[in-house]
Amino acid sequence: MDKEMNYGSDYTFIPVTSIGSGIGIEVLPDLYSHTIQIVNIVLVGTAEAFVLVDAGMPGSSEEIISVMEKRFGMGSRPKAILLTHGHFDHVGGIIELIEHWNVPVYAHKLELPFLSGEISYPEPDPTVEGGMVAKMSKFFPNEPVHLGKRVQPLPDDGTVPFMPGFKWIHTPGHTPGHVSFFRESDRSLIVGDAFVTVKQEYLYKVITQEQEISGPPRYFTNDWKAAKESVIRLHGLNPALAVTGHGLPMSGELLTENLSKLVREFDQIAVPEHGKYVDGEIH
Repeated sequence: MDKEMNYGSDYTFIPVTSIGSGIGIEVLPDLYSHTIQIVNIVLVGTAEAFVLVDAGMPGSSEEIISVMEKRFGMGSRPKAILLTHGHFDHVGGIIELIEHWNVPVYAHKLELPFLSGEISYPEPDPTVEGGMVAKMSKFFPNEPVHLGKRVQPLPDDGTVPFMPGFKWIHTPGHTPGHVSFFRESDRSLIVGDAFVTVKQEYLYKVITQEQEISGPPRYFTNDWKAAKESVIRLHGLNPALAVTGHGLPMSGELLTENLSKLVREFDQIAVPEHGKYVDGEIH
């Protein structure tokens, strides 16, 4: 492994999965979502030019390479890896992928300290109400990955490298530098964890992928005011299609109705009744 890059010392395989694990969905001809255990990676583009959005769970690099080669052909390589944020389940295979493909990584400038080994994320909060996944979260890695000079800030003008037609939208709350990607022409939204389409705290719902719009995963979200403002911002884009970091893609009237409901009832649906990051206790 490149000496310049390393994972946090707490990075390890997490034994939790869903019935969707290993399944890919062609959402659009140039938008493909694939589930790795409990999290989604997204391939954006065509065989001529494509990127990878997010990098899966710890130990998932071989699966990601296999998914990509199955879709685009043996030896295919993305132009870049784009990160919605740097939590362990979105960067779990990233070092091996960088070494395999030798491609750049882009993230929001406020996320860079968590991707260059400087700052750990706040520890997950297993006390938030929810089910077994919330309780398991105390075992989730929160130390930063160190990507050295391989990670670069997204351009200030809102454009997304190698994703023509897309703009990045700053959607903090879940993490300081969380971003979502939006394409105005067909109103396609790659959400990350700004909102999700499964109650990520409940093991039964994670396993069965029961579709239910919710705010960002509670156990890792430490700024609920910013998280609410981010959902309102994304709702204002009037997306026709949303590919989220957790859960199944949602589109059309179902998305419109559910996202409107999430905005109206954010405090009831998304924000936990108790927890160390609620009511400004810790930020």
